[in-house]
Amino acid sequence: MAAMVNDRREITGWAMYDWANSAFSTTVGTVFLGPYVANLARAVAEADFFARYGIEWSEEIASQYPPLTASFFGIPIAPDSFLPYAVSFSVGLQVLFLPILGAIADYSHLRKRMMQLFAVIGALATTAMFFVVAETWWLGGVLFVIANLAFGAAIVFYNAYLPDIASEDKRDGVSSFGWAMGYLGGGLLLLANLVIFQLRDRLGIDTGLAVRINLTSAGLWWLGWSFWTWATLRSRHAPRALPPGENYLTIGFKQLRQTFRESHKYPHTLRYLLAYLIYNDGIQTVIAVAAIFAAAPVLQGGLGIGTGTLTLIILMIQFVAFFGALFWGRLAGWIGAKNALIAALVIWTAMVIYAYFGMQGESRVTEFWILGACIALVMGGSQAISRSLFAQMIPPGKEAEFFSIYEVSERGTSWIGPLIFGLVNQWLGNLRPAILSLIFFFVVGLVLLVTFVNVPRAIAESGQREARAAGAAD
Repeated sequence: MAAMVNDRREITGWAMYDWANSAFSTTVGTVFLGPYVANLARAVAEADFFARYGIEWSEEIASQYPPLTASFFGIPIAPDSFLPYAVSFSVGLQVLFLPILGAIADYSHLRKRMMQLFAVIGALATTAMFFVVAETWWLGGVLFVIANLAFGAAIVFYNAYLPDIASEDKRDGVSSFGWAMGYLGGGLLLLANLVIFQLRDRLGIDTGLAVRINLTSAGLWWLGWSFWTWATLRSRHAPRALPPGENYLTIGFKQLRQTFRESHKYPHTLRYLLAYLIYNDGIQTVIAVAAIFAAAPVLQGGLGIGTGTLTLIILMIQFVAFFGALFWGRLAGWIGAKNALIAALVIWTAMVIYAYFGMQGESRVTEFWILGACIALVMGGSQAISRSLFAQMIPPGKEAEFFSIYEVSERGTSWIGPLIFGLVNQWLGNLRPAILSLIFFFVVGLVLLVTFVNVPRAIAESGQREARAAGAAD
């Protein structure tokens, strides 16, 4: 076991999975799929409107007729709401299934095989998005649900490898390296995709085909680069014999139930998990609404930044985040992981305050470039250190199970921040106070982290050091 820790070749292979799967997050989730599917659904909805009422749909007559909807197997869906519904449904499935899959993986020690299985499913579902056209507009949402569920499942097993491949003193750097490679890989493919999209006329392809090529490229990128990970990542631990009359599914439920019963043994791990799900909700909400804030009209509290400039800023954030994640790994080595995370949350708080008071005049676009660079520097680092810190608090043999709970904690509450943001904006009619409302998540998460989380005690409660020492002695 000890000989397998801190192997540079294996760590590089592990990090390359972040390089591989980040294409799904950037190309599919962030840029191309949402607007493309919404436009297809809108065209279908307008055709249905014309067939029903005999007139072309327009904004001028919108108040005189029922809202524009497309039929999804008989269910009326607003075009712009279809993919958000798909996102919510896929997250709900993750909350339901990921803890069970984690428990099964830890009991069976099929971690690598399960990671491979879900990565292949997600990559193939993404590749199949090439077939999302006007007649099959709904397929975009269905394939996204499959791909996003598989994406989350594979990430659970990927994260669970961190305590196995890196010793306690190396985990911050290794986790940061993984995040950095994700930003770099996702950014490079997105850059190539944007070049294809901008040159589509010269290439002789229409807009729809350009988008479909880009969506498919994310699946091929995800699948192709994953083979590097499969070739270098070692399987660990011997499988346990199933008790009589049990199968992996039933034993997975029992192990998960047992873990919740024993959770009182790890109070500081649970306190950290609570702090994480609060401040991470703030991080995820800032990431989700930053483009909305940037593109919205100035009179509504936004910045009025055009699509072209905003796309360049998104690309800049991807590449600066690469260096930010690496820097935060080094910072954690200098001042400690918890202190590095505290510094990150203080910076997040300061940026939210600046977003409320700053960027008011002619220089607002330049200021947003600078703010975007600051977000990039702290974004990957805060998430990478959060992961490596949690990895130190997990009982040996339950890595996938605990990381499934970690993943569910991230996704299960990520709707609260956007909800508060939306409600404040709707109530006050301005995005600035809505942005400021997110300070709650950073301040509360910071207070919980500083006041209630004792990292050395959490590590002692997990029993990781004793297990490492026993493994080294063997």
